[in-house]
Amino acid sequence: MKFIIDHTKRLTLEELQKFISDKDATVELSTASKKSISACRAYLDKKLKTNNGPIYGINTGFGSLCNVIVPDKDLEQLQENLVKSHACGMGEEVPEGIVKLMLYLKIQSLSYGKSGVQLETVEHLCDLINHKIYPVVYQQGSLGASGDLAPLAHLCLPILGLGKVNYKGSQLETRIVFEQKKLSSVKLKSKEGLALLNGTQFMSAYGIYCLLKSHNLNKAGDFITALSIDAFDARIDPFKDHLHTIRAHAGQLQTAQTIRKHLIGSEITAKAKEQVQDPYSFRCVPQVHGATKDAVNYVTNVFETEINSVTDNPTIFEDEDEILSGGNFHGQPLALALDFLCIAMAELGSISERRTYLLISGQRGLPPFLTPNPGLNSGFMIPQYTAASIVSQSKQLCTPASVDSIVSSNGQEDHVSMGANAATKCYQVVNNTEKVLSIELLNAAQALEFRRPLKSSPKIEEMMDAYRKVVFVMRHDEVVHELMHASQLFVKKYFNEV
Repeated sequence: MKFIIDHTKRLTLEELQKFISDKDATVELSTASKKSISACRAYLDKKLKTNNGPIYGINTGFGSLCNVIVPDKDLEQLQENLVKSHACGMGEEVPEGIVKLMLYLKIQSLSYGKSGVQLETVEHLCDLINHKIYPVVYQQGSLGASGDLAPLAHLCLPILGLGKVNYKGSQLETRIVFEQKKLSSVKLKSKEGLALLNGTQFMSAYGIYCLLKSHNLNKAGDFITALSIDAFDARIDPFKDHLHTIRAHAGQLQTAQTIRKHLIGSEITAKAKEQVQDPYSFRCVPQVHGATKDAVNYVTNVFETEINSVTDNPTIFEDEDEILSGGNFHGQPLALALDFLCIAMAELGSISERRTYLLISGQRGLPPFLTPNPGLNSGFMIPQYTAASIVSQSKQLCTPASVDSIVSSNGQEDHVSMGANAATKCYQVVNNTEKVLSIELLNAAQALEFRRPLKSSPKIEEMMDAYRKVVFVMRHDEVVHELMHASQLFVKKYFNEV
Protein backbone atom coordinates (compact mmCIF):
# COMPACT_ATOMS: atom_id res chain seq x y z
CA MET A 1 0.00 0.00 0.00
CA LYS A 2 1.19 3.50 -0.79
CA PHE A 3 1.01 6.04 2.04
CA ILE A 4 0.80 9.71 1.08
CA ILE A 5 2.60 11.97 3.55
CA ASP A 6 0.66 15.21 3.55
CA HIS A 7 1.29 17.97 6.07
CA THR A 8 -2.21 19.38 5.51
CA LYS A 9 -3.82 16.24 6.97
CA ARG A 10 -3.62 15.06 10.57
CA LEU A 11 -1.50 11.96 11.08
CA THR A 12 -3.03 9.41 13.49
CA LEU A 13 -1.97 6.29 15.36
CA GLU A 14 -4.34 4.28 13.20
CA GLU A 15 -2.53 5.38 10.04
CA LEU A 16 0.85 4.50 11.54
CA GLN A 17 -0.49 1.10 12.65
CA LYS A 18 -1.42 0.37 9.04
CA PHE A 19 1.98 1.58 7.87
CA ILE A 20 4.10 -0.58 10.17
CA SER A 21 1.84 -3.60 9.67
CA ASP A 22 2.23 -3.45 5.88
CA LYS A 23 5.51 -5.13 4.94
CA ASP A 24 5.21 -3.74 1.41
CA ALA A 25 4.35 -0.17 2.44
CA THR A 26 5.73 2.64 0.30
CA VAL A 27 5.55 6.39 0.89
CA GLU A 28 5.21 9.46 -1.28
CA LEU A 29 5.00 13.16 -0.53
CA SER A 30 1.76 14.92 -1.44
CA THR A 31 1.83 17.68 -4.04
CA ALA A 32 1.06 20.20 -1.29
CA SER A 33 3.99 19.02 0.83
CA LYS A 34 6.38 19.10 -2.14
CA LYS A 35 5.39 22.69 -2.83
CA SER A 36 5.78 23.67 0.81
CA ILE A 37 9.26 22.10 1.08
CA SER A 38 10.44 23.69 -2.19
CA ALA A 39 9.09 27.15 -1.32
CA CYS A 40 10.86 27.12 2.04
CA ARG A 41 14.16 26.12 0.47
CA ALA A 42 13.84 28.85 -2.17
CA TYR A 43 13.20 31.41 0.58
CA LEU A 44 16.28 30.29 2.51
CA ASP A 45 18.53 30.42 -0.57
CA LYS A 46 17.32 33.95 -1.28
CA LYS A 47 17.74 34.97 2.35
CA LEU A 48 21.35 33.80 2.46
CA LYS A 49 22.22 35.91 -0.58
CA THR A 50 21.05 39.10 1.12
CA ASN A 51 21.85 38.32 4.76
CA ASN A 52 25.09 39.56 6.30
CA GLY A 53 24.56 38.46 9.91
CA PRO A 54 24.83 35.13 11.74
CA ILE A 55 21.92 32.65 11.57
CA TYR A 56 22.31 29.79 14.00
CA GLY A 57 23.25 26.48 12.43
CA ILE A 58 23.14 27.89 8.92
CA ASN A 59 26.31 29.98 8.87
CA THR A 60 27.48 29.32 12.45
CA GLY A 61 28.81 26.42 14.48
CA PHE A 62 26.54 24.32 16.65
CA GLY A 63 25.74 24.17 20.36
CA SER A 64 28.21 26.23 22.34
CA LEU A 65 29.99 27.03 19.03
CA CYS A 66 26.95 29.09 17.97
CA ASN A 67 28.96 32.32 17.82
CA VAL A 68 31.59 30.95 15.44
CA ILE A 69 30.86 32.27 11.94
CA VAL A 70 31.41 29.80 9.09
CA PRO A 71 32.42 31.20 5.67
CA ASP A 72 29.93 30.80 2.80
CA LYS A 73 32.28 28.48 0.93
CA ASP A 74 32.14 25.98 3.82
CA LEU A 75 28.39 25.94 4.50
CA GLU A 76 27.75 22.66 2.68
CA GLN A 77 30.76 20.97 4.30
CA LEU A 78 29.49 22.24 7.66
CA GLN A 79 26.28 20.23 7.25
CA GLU A 80 28.01 17.01 6.21
CA ASN A 81 30.46 17.39 9.10
CA LEU A 82 27.53 17.78 11.48
CA VAL A 83 25.92 14.48 10.45
CA LYS A 84 29.19 12.56 10.60
CA SER A 85 30.36 14.03 13.92
CA HIS A 86 27.01 13.46 15.63
CA ALA A 87 26.72 9.78 14.67
CA CYS A 88 27.85 8.69 18.13
CA GLY A 89 25.33 5.99 19.07
CA MET A 90 26.17 3.04 21.28
CA GLY A 91 24.40 -0.02 22.67
CA GLU A 92 21.89 -2.33 21.02
CA GLU A 93 20.44 -1.68 17.60
CA VAL A 94 17.04 -0.04 17.34
CA PRO A 95 14.53 -2.65 16.07
CA GLU A 96 13.81 -2.42 12.36
CA GLY A 97 10.12 -1.62 12.86
CA ILE A 98 11.00 1.42 14.95
CA VAL A 99 13.61 2.58 12.42
CA LYS A 100 10.88 2.38 9.78
CA LEU A 101 8.69 4.59 11.99
CA MET A 102 11.57 7.03 12.58
CA LEU A 103 11.96 7.51 8.83
CA TYR A 104 8.24 8.12 8.35
CA LEU A 105 8.06 10.61 11.22
CA LYS A 106 11.17 12.48 10.05
CA ILE A 107 9.63 12.83 6.58
CA GLN A 108 6.36 13.99 8.17
CA SER A 109 8.13 16.67 10.23
CA LEU A 110 10.06 17.96 7.22
CA SER A 111 6.91 18.00 5.04
CA TYR A 112 5.61 21.17 6.73
CA GLY A 113 8.11 23.32 4.85
CA LYS A 114 9.59 24.98 7.93
CA SER A 115 13.01 23.31 7.86
CA GLY A 116 14.75 24.64 4.76
CA VAL A 117 15.66 21.24 3.30
CA GLN A 118 15.82 20.39 -0.38
CA LEU A 119 12.94 18.38 -1.79
CA GLU A 120 15.57 15.93 -3.05
CA THR A 121 16.74 15.28 0.52
CA VAL A 122 13.25 14.37 1.76
CA GLU A 123 12.63 12.17 -1.26
CA HIS A 124 15.85 10.27 -0.50
CA LEU A 125 14.41 9.47 2.92
CA CYS A 126 11.31 8.20 1.13
CA ASP A 127 13.57 6.03 -1.06
CA LEU A 128 14.97 4.28 2.02
CA ILE A 129 11.46 3.16 3.01
CA ASN A 130 10.43 2.30 -0.52
CA HIS A 131 13.50 0.11 -1.12
CA LYS A 132 13.30 -1.39 2.41
CA ILE A 133 16.76 -0.04 3.25
CA TYR A 134 16.77 0.53 7.00
CA PRO A 135 19.65 2.50 8.58
CA VAL A 136 21.50 0.94 11.50
CA VAL A 137 20.60 3.10 14.51
CA TYR A 138 21.68 2.58 18.12
CA GLN A 139 19.59 2.88 21.27
CA GLN A 140 22.00 4.94 23.36
CA GLY A 141 23.24 8.46 22.74
CA SER A 142 20.29 10.86 22.82
CA LEU A 143 19.63 13.28 25.68
CA GLY A 144 16.21 14.13 24.29
CA ALA A 145 17.35 17.72 23.57
CA SER A 146 18.51 19.08 21.14
CA GLY A 147 16.18 16.40 20.02
CA ASP A 148 17.56 12.95 19.23
CA LEU A 149 20.87 14.06 17.73
CA ALA A 150 22.91 10.84 17.77
CA PRO A 151 20.20 8.39 16.63
CA LEU A 152 18.97 10.77 13.93
CA ALA A 153 22.53 11.20 12.67
CA HIS A 154 22.74 7.42 12.21
CA LEU A 155 19.29 7.45 10.58
CA CYS A 156 20.40 10.03 8.02
CA LEU A 157 23.98 8.89 7.30
CA PRO A 158 22.78 6.62 4.47
CA ILE A 159 21.37 9.45 2.36
CA LEU A 160 24.96 10.76 2.29
CA GLY A 161 26.11 7.29 1.19
CA LEU A 162 27.64 6.69 4.63
CA GLY A 163 27.03 4.35 7.53
CA LYS A 164 25.46 0.91 7.58
CA VAL A 165 22.01 -0.35 6.69
CA ASN A 166 19.95 -3.49 7.11
CA TYR A 167 18.87 -4.77 3.71
CA LYS A 168 17.26 -8.12 2.91
CA GLY A 169 18.30 -9.60 6.23
CA SER A 170 21.95 -8.51 6.07
CA GLN A 171 23.84 -5.59 7.56
CA LEU A 172 25.85 -3.91 4.82
CA GLU A 173 27.76 -0.72 4.09
CA THR A 174 25.36 1.83 2.57
CA ARG A 175 27.52 2.34 -0.50
CA ILE A 176 27.27 -1.37 -1.39
CA VAL A 177 23.46 -1.32 -1.26
CA PHE A 178 23.29 1.96 -3.18
CA GLU A 179 25.46 0.47 -5.90
CA GLN A 180 23.15 -2.55 -6.13
CA LYS A 181 20.03 -0.37 -6.29
CA LYS A 182 21.65 2.31 -8.48
CA LEU A 183 20.85 4.97 -5.90
CA SER A 184 22.86 8.16 -5.51
CA SER A 185 23.70 10.05 -2.34
CA VAL A 186 22.68 13.62 -1.49
CA LYS A 187 24.94 16.64 -1.29
CA LEU A 188 23.59 18.60 1.67
CA LYS A 189 23.08 22.33 1.36
CA SER A 190 23.05 24.91 4.15
CA LYS A 191 20.80 24.14 7.16
CA GLU A 192 19.98 20.60 5.99
CA GLY A 193 22.16 18.60 8.36
CA LEU A 194 20.71 20.46 11.32
CA ALA A 195 17.15 19.91 10.06
CA LEU A 196 17.80 16.18 9.78
CA LEU A 197 19.35 15.83 13.24
CA ASN A 198 17.23 18.20 15.32
CA GLY A 199 13.93 16.53 16.11
CA THR A 200 12.16 14.06 18.36
CA GLN A 201 11.66 11.18 15.94
CA PHE A 202 13.59 8.60 18.02
CA MET A 203 11.46 9.29 21.09
CA SER A 204 8.33 9.59 18.99
CA ALA A 205 8.85 6.32 17.11
CA TYR A 206 9.43 4.39 20.32
CA GLY A 207 6.42 6.10 21.88
CA ILE A 208 4.16 5.26 18.94
CA TYR A 209 5.26 1.62 19.05
CA CYS A 210 4.62 1.47 22.81
CA LEU A 211 1.22 3.10 22.46
CA LEU A 212 0.05 0.81 19.67
CA LYS A 213 1.07 -2.21 21.72
CA SER A 214 -0.40 -0.72 24.91
CA HIS A 215 -3.83 -0.29 23.32
CA ASN A 216 -3.76 -3.97 22.29
CA LEU A 217 -2.52 -5.08 25.71
CA ASN A 218 -5.32 -3.19 27.44
CA LYS A 219 -7.74 -5.13 25.27
CA ALA A 220 -5.91 -8.39 26.00
CA GLY A 221 -5.75 -7.62 29.72
CA ASP A 222 -9.53 -7.28 29.99
CA PHE A 223 -10.18 -10.43 27.97
CA ILE A 224 -7.68 -12.53 29.90
CA THR A 225 -9.03 -11.17 33.18
CA ALA A 226 -12.55 -12.22 32.20
CA LEU A 227 -11.21 -15.74 31.63
CA SER A 228 -9.40 -15.63 34.99
CA ILE A 229 -12.59 -14.54 36.75
CA ASP A 230 -14.35 -17.71 35.64
CA ALA A 231 -11.23 -19.84 36.15
CA PHE A 232 -10.99 -18.60 39.78
CA ASP A 233 -14.77 -18.68 40.22
CA ALA A 234 -14.77 -15.01 41.17
CA ARG A 235 -17.85 -12.79 41.57
CA ILE A 236 -19.26 -10.51 38.88
CA ASP A 237 -20.63 -8.00 41.44
CA PRO A 238 -17.57 -5.66 41.36
CA PHE A 239 -18.21 -5.08 37.65
CA LYS A 240 -21.84 -3.95 37.84
CA ASP A 241 -22.37 -0.61 36.14
CA HIS A 242 -24.05 1.31 38.98
CA LEU A 243 -21.03 0.68 41.21
CA HIS A 244 -18.87 2.65 38.76
CA THR A 245 -21.21 5.47 37.78
CA ILE A 246 -20.68 6.87 41.28
CA ARG A 247 -16.93 7.10 40.64
CA ALA A 248 -17.07 7.78 36.95
CA HIS A 249 -13.49 7.67 35.70
CA ALA A 250 -13.74 6.87 31.99
CA GLY A 251 -11.31 3.96 32.02
CA GLN A 252 -12.97 2.43 35.08
CA LEU A 253 -16.42 2.53 33.45
CA GLN A 254 -15.05 1.13 30.20
CA THR A 255 -13.23 -1.73 31.93
CA ALA A 256 -16.24 -2.83 34.00
CA GLN A 257 -18.50 -2.73 30.96
CA THR A 258 -16.01 -4.69 28.84
CA ILE A 259 -15.56 -7.43 31.46
CA ARG A 260 -19.34 -7.81 31.80
CA LYS A 261 -19.74 -8.10 28.03
CA HIS A 262 -17.03 -10.75 27.83
CA LEU A 263 -18.82 -12.85 30.45
CA ILE A 264 -22.39 -12.65 29.12
CA GLY A 265 -23.81 -16.17 28.96
CA SER A 266 -21.20 -17.76 31.24
CA GLU A 267 -22.48 -20.73 33.24
CA ILE A 268 -19.64 -20.28 35.72
CA THR A 269 -20.39 -16.60 36.31
CA ALA A 270 -24.09 -17.38 36.82
CA LYS A 271 -23.67 -20.03 39.49
CA ALA A 272 -23.87 -19.18 43.18
CA LYS A 273 -20.58 -18.26 44.91
CA GLU A 274 -19.41 -19.37 48.33
CA GLN A 275 -17.11 -16.40 48.93
CA VAL A 276 -18.54 -13.02 49.85
CA GLN A 277 -15.60 -11.05 48.42
CA ASP A 278 -12.63 -11.57 46.11
CA PRO A 279 -9.02 -10.36 46.48
CA TYR A 280 -8.14 -6.96 45.03
CA SER A 281 -6.50 -8.40 41.91
CA PHE A 282 -9.99 -9.50 40.85
CA ARG A 283 -12.28 -7.07 42.70
CA CYS A 284 -10.34 -3.90 41.75
CA VAL A 285 -9.73 -4.67 38.07
CA PRO A 286 -11.98 -1.79 36.86
CA GLN A 287 -10.06 0.68 39.00
CA VAL A 288 -6.55 -0.60 38.12
CA HIS A 289 -7.05 -1.48 34.45
CA GLY A 290 -9.16 1.65 34.07
CA ALA A 291 -6.42 3.92 35.39
CA THR A 292 -4.00 2.38 32.91
CA LYS A 293 -6.45 3.03 30.06
CA ASP A 294 -6.83 6.66 31.12
CA ALA A 295 -3.04 7.04 31.19
CA VAL A 296 -2.67 5.47 27.74
CA ASN A 297 -5.32 7.81 26.33
CA TYR A 298 -3.53 10.83 27.80
CA VAL A 299 -0.20 9.73 26.34
CA THR A 300 -1.88 9.09 22.98
CA ASN A 301 -3.02 12.73 22.88
CA VAL A 302 0.53 13.92 23.64
CA PHE A 303 2.05 11.82 20.88
CA GLU A 304 -0.57 12.62 18.28
CA THR A 305 0.24 16.29 18.86
CA GLU A 306 3.97 15.59 18.57
CA ILE A 307 3.84 13.63 15.31
CA ASN A 308 1.90 16.48 13.72
CA SER A 309 4.54 19.04 14.69
CA VAL A 310 7.74 20.65 13.47
CA THR A 311 10.53 19.80 15.92
CA ASP A 312 13.79 20.99 14.40
CA ASN A 313 15.71 24.23 14.90
CA PRO A 314 16.03 26.93 13.70
CA THR A 315 12.57 27.17 12.19
CA ILE A 316 11.85 29.12 9.03
CA PHE A 317 8.76 31.34 8.74
CA GLU A 318 8.59 32.54 5.16
CA ASP A 319 5.45 34.68 5.54
CA GLU A 320 6.85 36.48 8.58
CA ASP A 321 10.32 36.73 7.00
CA GLU A 322 11.86 35.27 10.14
CA ILE A 323 14.23 32.45 11.00
CA LEU A 324 13.74 31.71 14.68
CA SER A 325 16.06 29.77 16.94
CA GLY A 326 13.94 28.09 19.60
CA GLY A 327 13.47 24.81 21.42
CA ASN A 328 10.81 22.72 19.69
CA PHE A 329 13.26 19.80 19.71
CA HIS A 330 13.07 19.57 23.51
CA GLY A 331 11.60 16.22 24.49
CA GLN A 332 10.11 17.15 27.88
CA PRO A 333 6.46 16.60 26.83
CA LEU A 334 7.41 13.14 25.56
CA ALA A 335 9.70 12.26 28.46
CA LEU A 336 7.01 12.91 31.06
CA ALA A 337 4.40 11.05 29.02
CA LEU A 338 6.69 8.06 28.41
CA ASP A 339 7.47 7.78 32.12
CA PHE A 340 3.71 7.85 32.82
CA LEU A 341 3.05 5.18 30.18
CA CYS A 342 5.86 3.05 31.61
CA ILE A 343 4.30 3.14 35.09
CA ALA A 344 0.78 2.51 33.81
CA MET A 345 1.75 -0.54 31.76
CA ALA A 346 3.90 -1.94 34.55
CA GLU A 347 0.81 -1.85 36.78
CA LEU A 348 -1.18 -3.82 34.21
CA GLY A 349 1.50 -6.50 34.44
CA SER A 350 1.74 -6.29 38.22
CA ILE A 351 -1.95 -7.03 38.85
CA SER A 352 -1.87 -9.78 36.22
CA GLU A 353 0.90 -11.60 38.08
CA ARG A 354 -1.20 -11.48 41.28
CA ARG A 355 -4.09 -13.21 39.53
CA THR A 356 -1.70 -15.88 38.27
CA TYR A 357 -0.48 -16.39 41.85
CA LEU A 358 -4.04 -16.96 43.06
CA LEU A 359 -4.86 -19.35 40.23
CA ILE A 360 -2.04 -21.72 41.26
CA SER A 361 -2.64 -21.39 45.01
CA GLY A 362 -4.88 -24.45 45.38
CA GLN A 363 -7.97 -22.43 46.34
CA ARG A 364 -11.62 -22.74 45.24
CA GLY A 365 -11.47 -26.33 44.05
CA LEU A 366 -8.38 -25.87 41.90
CA PRO A 367 -5.43 -28.22 42.49
CA PRO A 368 -2.11 -26.71 43.63
CA PHE A 369 -0.16 -25.44 40.61
CA LEU A 370 -2.99 -26.53 38.30
CA THR A 371 -1.73 -30.07 37.77
CA PRO A 372 -3.89 -33.20 38.24
CA ASN A 373 -1.10 -34.90 40.19
CA PRO A 374 0.72 -32.30 42.34
CA GLY A 375 3.88 -33.57 43.99
CA LEU A 376 4.98 -35.85 41.21
CA ASN A 377 4.33 -32.88 38.92
CA SER A 378 5.24 -29.24 39.61
CA GLY A 379 2.72 -28.08 37.03
CA PHE A 380 2.54 -24.32 36.72
CA MET A 381 4.65 -23.54 39.79
CA ILE A 382 7.54 -21.86 37.98
CA PRO A 383 5.78 -19.74 35.32
CA GLN A 384 4.60 -17.61 38.27
CA TYR A 385 8.26 -17.22 39.31
CA THR A 386 9.01 -16.00 35.81
CA ALA A 387 6.09 -13.57 35.88
CA ALA A 388 7.24 -12.26 39.29
CA SER A 389 10.78 -11.78 37.97
CA ILE A 390 9.55 -9.86 34.94
CA VAL A 391 7.21 -7.71 37.04
CA SER A 392 10.07 -6.88 39.41
CA GLN A 393 12.25 -5.81 36.49
CA SER A 394 9.46 -3.59 35.17
CA LYS A 395 9.11 -1.92 38.57
CA GLN A 396 12.83 -1.15 38.55
CA LEU A 397 12.52 0.33 35.06
CA CYS A 398 9.75 2.65 36.25
CA THR A 399 12.21 5.03 37.91
CA PRO A 400 11.47 8.24 35.95
CA ALA A 401 14.03 9.30 33.36
CA SER A 402 12.45 12.73 32.96
CA VAL A 403 13.53 13.96 36.40
CA ASP A 404 17.18 13.80 35.35
CA SER A 405 19.23 16.33 33.40
CA ILE A 406 22.97 16.53 32.69
CA VAL A 407 24.53 19.68 31.26
CA SER A 408 25.99 19.27 27.77
CA SER A 409 27.62 21.32 25.00
CA ASN A 410 29.78 23.33 27.36
CA GLY A 411 26.75 24.65 29.23
CA GLN A 412 24.75 25.83 26.21
CA GLU A 413 22.39 22.88 26.51
CA ASP A 414 21.93 23.03 30.25
CA HIS A 415 18.58 21.26 30.70
CA VAL A 416 17.74 18.12 28.76
CA SER A 417 14.72 15.78 28.92
CA MET A 418 16.32 12.31 28.90
CA GLY A 419 13.25 11.34 26.90
CA ALA A 420 15.22 8.81 24.85
CA ASN A 421 15.99 6.81 27.98
CA ALA A 422 12.33 7.08 28.97
CA ALA A 423 11.46 5.70 25.54
CA THR A 424 13.75 2.68 25.54
CA LYS A 425 12.81 1.59 29.05
CA CYS A 426 9.10 2.05 28.30
CA TYR A 427 9.60 -0.23 25.28
CA GLN A 428 11.04 -2.90 27.57
CA VAL A 429 8.23 -2.55 30.12
CA VAL A 430 5.49 -2.80 27.48
CA ASN A 431 7.07 -5.97 26.08
CA ASN A 432 7.42 -7.31 29.63
CA THR A 433 3.70 -6.74 30.25
CA GLU A 434 2.86 -8.74 27.15
CA LYS A 435 4.84 -11.67 28.56
CA VAL A 436 3.18 -11.45 31.97
CA LEU A 437 -0.32 -11.38 30.46
CA SER A 438 0.50 -14.38 28.28
CA ILE A 439 1.57 -16.28 31.43
CA GLU A 440 -1.75 -15.40 33.08
CA LEU A 441 -3.57 -16.63 29.98
CA LEU A 442 -1.66 -19.93 30.14
CA ASN A 443 -2.66 -20.42 33.79
CA ALA A 444 -6.25 -19.26 33.42
CA ALA A 445 -6.82 -21.52 30.42
CA GLN A 446 -5.47 -24.49 32.39
CA ALA A 447 -7.59 -23.62 35.44
CA LEU A 448 -10.73 -23.40 33.31
CA GLU A 449 -10.34 -27.10 32.46
CA PHE A 450 -11.00 -27.93 36.12
CA ARG A 451 -14.39 -26.15 35.91
CA ARG A 452 -15.69 -28.51 33.24
CA PRO A 453 -18.33 -29.48 32.28
CA LEU A 454 -19.45 -25.91 33.08
CA LYS A 455 -18.75 -23.46 30.29
CA SER A 456 -17.64 -19.88 30.28
CA SER A 457 -19.26 -17.32 27.97
CA PRO A 458 -19.49 -17.87 24.20
CA LYS A 459 -16.81 -15.16 23.68
CA ILE A 460 -14.41 -16.80 26.13
CA GLU A 461 -15.06 -20.27 24.73
CA GLU A 462 -14.43 -19.00 21.20
CA MET A 463 -11.06 -17.67 22.31
CA MET A 464 -10.33 -20.93 24.11
CA ASP A 465 -11.01 -22.93 20.94
CA ALA A 466 -8.45 -20.78 19.10
CA TYR A 467 -5.99 -20.98 22.00
CA ARG A 468 -6.15 -24.77 22.25
CA LYS A 469 -5.03 -25.04 18.64
CA VAL A 470 -1.64 -23.69 19.69
CA VAL A 471 -1.40 -24.40 23.45
CA PHE A 472 -2.49 -27.82 24.76
CA VAL A 473 -3.82 -28.72 28.22
CA MET A 474 -0.86 -29.81 30.36
CA ARG A 475 -1.79 -33.16 31.98
CA HIS A 476 1.73 -33.85 33.26
CA ASP A 477 4.99 -31.92 33.40
CA GLU A 478 6.32 -30.65 30.08
CA VAL A 479 8.96 -28.16 29.01
CA VAL A 480 6.74 -25.24 30.01
CA HIS A 481 8.81 -22.62 28.14
CA GLU A 482 7.38 -23.93 24.89
CA LEU A 483 3.82 -23.35 26.12
CA MET A 484 4.71 -19.90 27.46
CA HIS A 485 6.27 -18.90 24.16
CA ALA A 486 3.25 -20.16 22.21
CA SER A 487 0.95 -18.27 24.58
CA GLN A 488 2.85 -15.04 23.97
CA LEU A 489 2.63 -15.45 20.20
CA PHE A 490 -1.11 -16.05 20.59
CA VAL A 491 -1.52 -12.81 22.57
CA LYS A 492 0.43 -10.90 19.91
CA LYS A 493 -1.78 -12.15 17.11
CA TYR A 494 -5.24 -12.74 18.58
CA PHE A 495 -5.72 -9.42 20.31
CA ASN A 496 -4.38 -7.54 17.31
CA GLU A 497 -7.21 -9.01 15.26
CA VAL A 498 -10.26 -9.14 17.57
